[in-house]
Amino acid sequence: MSASPQAQAPAKASFKFPFWAQIVAGLALGVLFGWLARSQDISWLKTTLEQVGDIFIQLLKLAVAPLVFFAILVSITNLRKVNNAARLATRTLLWFMITSLIAVAIGLALGLLTDPGAGTGLTPADGKEPKRHGSWIDFLTGIVPKDIITPFTELNVLQIVFLAAVAGIAALQLGSKAQPVLNLAESVLELLQKALWWVIRLAPIGTVGLIGTAIASYGWDLIGKYATFTADIYIGCALVMFGVYPLLLATVAKVNPVQFFKGAWPAIQLAFVSRSSVGTMPVTQKVTERLGVPKEYASFAVPFGATTKMDGCAAIYPALAAIFIANIFDVQLGIKEYLLIAFVSVVGSAATAGLTGATVMLTLTLSTLGLPLAGVGLLMAIDPILDMMRTATNVAGQALVPVLVSAREGILDKEAYAAASSSPLDEPAAAPAPAEPAKVPVAA
Repeated sequence: MSASPQAQAPAKASFKFPFWAQIVAGLALGVLFGWLARSQDISWLKTTLEQVGDIFIQLLKLAVAPLVFFAILVSITNLRKVNNAARLATRTLLWFMITSLIAVAIGLALGLLTDPGAGTGLTPADGKEPKRHGSWIDFLTGIVPKDIITPFTELNVLQIVFLAAVAGIAALQLGSKAQPVLNLAESVLELLQKALWWVIRLAPIGTVGLIGTAIASYGWDLIGKYATFTADIYIGCALVMFGVYPLLLATVAKVNPVQFFKGAWPAIQLAFVSRSSVGTMPVTQKVTERLGVPKEYASFAVPFGATTKMDGCAAIYPALAAIFIANIFDVQLGIKEYLLIAFVSVVGSAATAGLTGATVMLTLTLSTLGLPLAGVGLLMAIDPILDMMRTATNVAGQALVPVLVSAREGILDKEAYAAASSSPLDEPAAAPAPAEPAKVPVAA
């Protein structure tokens, strides 16, 4: 029996190649192959890169609909295991709103300081109206599906969340009678997460295709044309992620901010590559639990955040994009319009639905402000490059809020938080959640 572990140790050690290093290698290869395909006009290489990236995103999207449904369903029913569940849910939503307001304020400030649309050489004629629109009527009426099948076939995540929430609340009302269904739901969720882990393992290869396609299709000239706007997005997201979030961790949660990024980095880097909050959700939940958040609460907060918490896509981006488009179309924005942008960012963020891109959210913002929807067409080409940083910011916020709420409620496992470190992909089995902090003490 003693020989077995010794025999296994060398094989395990020899395979050790950190996941973050694989992602970095994929980024480097993607840039190299993309540059070669564009500079040497190698059509087959460009096609191959595009197909590799498309297959990776398609594999992620395959799991989105059932993953969201069962994750939300199980997360709602798991709240029955936690005392003061309503209080936890309320505080989670409140911190979602607070951080979104801060993010949109930073986006507006950057836009006002830099005028990102000025001097680009772009004109209203360069834009075209997008195929997908967002409006308040569509947003409000679109929450309730017309049938059960369509939300899954058309990948309408907001309607899937609605169906899952109704099913979860109904299961809570039924009590023990719904237990067989809940057992099945938990088993299906584990199966989906296991399958998604296999897809996530392919992220370094997907990175080569996605980054390579962006470089091969658009090159560096496009980034130069949108230099100010691109810099604003990246600087705004960096200020939120590495400025606001650490400040909240230090002052509100009273924990070490560096340790948060050490533990959450695997999810942040995967979000940067995949550009999908929902696709990253299993990793986000795992790192959140490793940061000391009780499993019962994390299983609610993370899926909820993955479909509604979008500081990058729904706060910073639409604020800057609205100012950019207003610059191009020579439209003056005032205090009223800026307040409307903040309102849309907080209330309408669910429209982004955790998928790649933020076109629906942007059109919702523009239609509310009365800006031309054709302005969206000006940003479509640069969108993949912007979306990487936006999604990374989204996911960082989705891990942050459960840590803040858990710390404020006294249920954060400080020892687990201090020990969180390595990539979750290095260990296939999830770390067991601490038993003691799972119950929230009744407030005095």
